[in-house]
Amino acid sequence: MTTDFQQARYALGLRLRELRTEGGLTGRQLGDRLGWTQSKVSKLETGRQTATHEDLRAWADGVGQPEAAAELSARLRAFETQSRSWRRQLAAGHRPVQDRLTVECESSSVLRAWESAMIAGLLQTPDYARHVFEAYVRLHRSPRDIDEAVQARIRRQELLYRRGKRFHIVMWEAALRARICPPSVMAAQLDRLSGVIGLDNVTLGIVPFDAPVELPPANGFWIHDERLVIAEDWHAELWLDDPESVALHLRVWESLNRAAVHGPDAQRVIARCRRALDTS
Repeated sequence: MTTDFQQARYALGLRLRELRTEGGLTGRQLGDRLGWTQSKVSKLETGRQTATHEDLRAWADGVGQPEAAAELSARLRAFETQSRSWRRQLAAGHRPVQDRLTVECESSSVLRAWESAMIAGLLQTPDYARHVFEAYVRLHRSPRDIDEAVQARIRRQELLYRRGKRFHIVMWEAALRARICPPSVMAAQLDRLSGVIGLDNVTLGIVPFDAPVELPPANGFWIHDERLVIAEDWHAELWLDDPESVALHLRVWESLNRAAVHGPDAQRVIARCRRALDTS
């Protein structure tokens, strides 16, 4: 469990203890009132157990401050959704992470993506995806469920053809040139990208190396229906649903999309990267 998660849970526990003492209750008295063990009360207050939203509503009612339930739930949502450490997420392997992303994609109608370092997951070939997962298994020392993770990622690509969905994907040329796999695998991956251009549900843009950009081409992210941003960092995946963060990432995406080329011009960038490969 990451330090930021622990600290947020500890801070929530301090707030719970504050509310209990303001209500003039001991831990045992509150436990009796809620039908909980004193051990559960203690664990919640010391940050050794993560409360549920139901726990927090019951706590607020139990200490006589039901109006505090909204504040407590907001605190919980903040560290539940904003920072999901890879250590926690990958404890059971990469497949569960892929399944959660599929659920989010299925519930979204319009998805915007920016990728600066590798081919967007929804456009990866199985062989390319396998090399990506192998790299991250080594990095995070996570369970080796690579085949299952690849299968889950490829199944998610069926959404590219589902009526009613729109995908607007922008990538930096660096993502098309990063040699994270053998040249033969990269060549097939670039051929796949060429085939994506023209799909009814997909708009693919490439920001060439020589394109003027308003912002540095930084880390990748996905925007789901202007309600949720999922961004990756080395230590964690960030799930941001506050309006300010979503609006910020929309501005970043729009800026990078303005620098991108599309259609035949994007095909030419892909072809240039394809020719640079030594597949002999």
